Amino acid sequence: MKAVILAGGLGTRISEETHLKPKPMIEIGGKPILWHIMKLYSAHGINDFIICCGYKGYVIKEYFANYFLHTSDVTFDMVNNEMQVHQRYADPWKVTLIDTGDETMTGGRLKRVADYIKNEDAFCFTYGDGVSDVNISELIAFHKAQNVKATLTATVPPGRFGALGILGDKVTNFMEKPKGDGAMINGGFFVLSPKVLDYIVNDQTIWEREPLELLAKEDSLAAYQHQGFWQPMDTLRDKTYLEELWQSGKAPWKKWQ
Repeated sequence: MKAVILAGGLGTRISEETHLKPKPMIEIGGKPILWHIMKLYSAHGINDFIICCGYKGYVIKEYFANYFLHTSDVTFDMVNNEMQVHQRYADPWKVTLIDTGDETMTGGRLKRVADYIKNEDAFCFTYGDGVSDVNISELIAFHKAQNVKATLTATVPPGRFGALGILGDKVTNFMEKPKGDGAMINGGFFVLSPKVLDYIVNDQTIWEREPLELLAKEDSLAAYQHQGFWQPMDTLRDKTYLEELWQSGKAPWKKWQ
């Protein structure tokens, strides 16, 4: 099975980083968040990736063009113009990088890579700026059992601020960043039939609007309810939080060895 990852947005809410690189290339633990997402899929046997590039897509292309060097120990002999590889490790990935335009909307980006997925029975699709401990294998099995054209991962969003319990003038309890009000949201990590491509009109189609709304009306959109960890990286605060989790050695999304 293939996985399509959106990696072309501007990332304006984290402009401290994205003026130099596309948002999916912002690093957590010294690795792009895109790498973390791919490692999660790879842990479930999905190693064929279609990356929808856009804003500063050349940075992503250069990263993968040099990926072998990133993951190997090497000696460069400048006199003889030689490179000796001492230890090598490469993930078993096939990565296709497609320029889907700087201004293209999410649905339009998916439509732009139609030739690479149109013959699949189903494929995975997600955003290149969020991590989760969602069980991809269970998600795919769930999708197949539902007999629908599309399945999204429904999740409870993390809280943005601490919550106070107050009685009179006293704080009775304090909870740092509790989860939201219980309402579930679209957390990405879709499994889709290529038939969903027919719901996308052009570059300006926003995947989360007409296509998903129409699929829902047709009773062809299922929700895999995920109660575990899910965290987007929308702001510098989010990046700092994810970095702290990674450095603690307890990153919930790290499901690989």
